[in-house]
Amino acid sequence: MLSRVANRIYWMGRYLERAENMARLVNVNAHLLLDLPQRVAVGWRPLVEILGSEDLFETLHDEYDERSVVRFLIGEQKYPSSIISALAGARENARTVRDIIPREAWEQINELYLNARKQLQSAYGQRKRYDYLNSIILGNQQITGLLAGTMNHDVAYDFLRIGRNLERSDMTTRIIDVRSADLLPVEGDLSPFENIQWMSVLKSLTAYQMYRREVRLQVRRADVIAFLFRDQRFPRAVYHCLCTVADCLQQLPHNEDALRQVGHLQRMISDLKPEAIDQQQLHRLIDDYQHGVAELNGLIATSYFWTGARAEASH
Repeated sequence: MLSRVANRIYWMGRYLERAENMARLVNVNAHLLLDLPQRVAVGWRPLVEILGSEDLFETLHDEYDERSVVRFLIGEQKYPSSIISALAGARENARTVRDIIPREAWEQINELYLNARKQLQSAYGQRKRYDYLNSIILGNQQITGLLAGTMNHDVAYDFLRIGRNLERSDMTTRIIDVRSADLLPVEGDLSPFENIQWMSVLKSLTAYQMYRREVRLQVRRADVIAFLFRDQRFPRAVYHCLCTVADCLQQLPHNEDALRQVGHLQRMISDLKPEAIDQQQLHRLIDDYQHGVAELNGLIATSYFWTGARAEASH
């Protein structure tokens, strides 16, 4: 397979997953707005900080109010990780590999992008935002299923799965990190709502029912952290994503450096002690993990893509 084709497929998978998970990230706050009392104001600045995008945001907006943050994360074309930008990146990469992926997949990706742009204004208000974000999530799920059921499970599909799961693991940690941030005001006793916040993280990852199958008690911080980081059967859990990346890399040549880095990340997750880790330690672990994912991305680019591939947009 040509390296430029592998690069395009890899980034098509990453951009599609990025758009879906950006919708899930915004949905953490959407769930909180529904579940918390009206007197409790939910913070929006942490969503931008978790993505490391404060500098760009502050050049475009004066304050971190709800409307500005939502516009930035969903529809800002100058922000490469916004939903619209990610879908545009997926569409462009898919367009250049239309002879590799099923035609129906290209049509679905194109339609998802066009519909997301057409309905963009509805995402900015609270009333229709959830439906808009849900349409992005379900649209990407449809594309994922279509590719799994109709694309040859060959080298090209391995690169697609590597891109998807690398992006998914990174974004899952960012969604978990939302709970590490100060989404709720400090004043007042909001401890009764702590489990509601963790429940919103589970719901935003469509993980609540699978979590309850594994943990039959009430939602607890340590149990949620253990499930979303270390579970080997839930597809959005970090460890499961890393195992999928490792399985795909095993099918490829020149995989030694990348597999070594995957092993390092797996050990980092396996050594996590959910009962003992506090919020600041959790935030530092997530930060270290995301740096490790960036390093793994660089090793994959060096091993399989031409040097220009490393200039692709990332977080």
